Amino acid sequence: KQWYQRRVAITAGGRGNRGRGGAGDSKEWYPCTKLGRLVKDGMIKKIEEIYLFSLPIKEAEIIDFFLGSKLKDEVLKIMPVQKQTRAGQRTRFKAFVAIGDYDGHIGLGVKCSKEVATAIRGAIILAKLSVIPVRRGYWGNKIGMPHTVPCKVTGKCGSVLVRLVPAPRGTGLVSAPVPKKLLNMAGFEDCYTCATGQTATLGNFAKATFAAIAATYAYLTPDMWSPTVFTNSPYQEYTDYLAKPFVKQPKKEVKY
Repeated sequence: KQWYQRRVAITAGGRGNRGRGGAGDSKEWYPCTKLGRLVKDGMIKKIEEIYLFSLPIKEAEIIDFFLGSKLKDEVLKIMPVQKQTRAGQRTRFKAFVAIGDYDGHIGLGVKCSKEVATAIRGAIILAKLSVIPVRRGYWGNKIGMPHTVPCKVTGKCGSVLVRLVPAPRGTGLVSAPVPKKLLNMAGFEDCYTCATGQTATLGNFAKATFAAIAATYAYLTPDMWSPTVFTNSPYQEYTDYLAKPFVKQPKKEVKY
């Protein structure tokens, strides 16, 4: 147990903002999907347009394009997992990473790998791909900015059930350490929580909290009953543009 803890401490040193500003970020992004092309070429101005039409995000660079400088990531846990083989055990490391901008967007990623650093890197990419919008609301009168969950919401994973309850302004996050990190990253200032089940299983606890946060936009409250004005999706609107073959632009040589 001690050797892998030492290994985690060495590998995870200074992991704030990991995945941004490394050697891999100096390369230019060449989008592989239609959505990536529209984002890079400025056809889609805001990330909300993607969520409006429920377009699947397959490239982490799309999230970096819109939220890159605001995103902060935190490693929730690194745990060893073993598989029994004929030659003995095969140990791998499982990383749980939360990512958010503290202002209405949050993602959760889980990755298993032989190396701790590879697991963390993979979990950050998966967390970016799972970034969701968060709806915030009020406890009482609608004064100032939204500060808590708009209504009571529930999330479940395994035996763990997490319930988020609106709280008055100034209450803070009344929660266990794991949900508190996720709620803080999502941009909530005040919230009561209630959890049942085996909350010591950190992975399920984090996933249940993430599911509850995701449910904030899944609940249709009366203030959202106004008729929806439908428009064409970006794929439909820019059909002619996407029909053209994508050509990589050669890099310009700088003469000194």
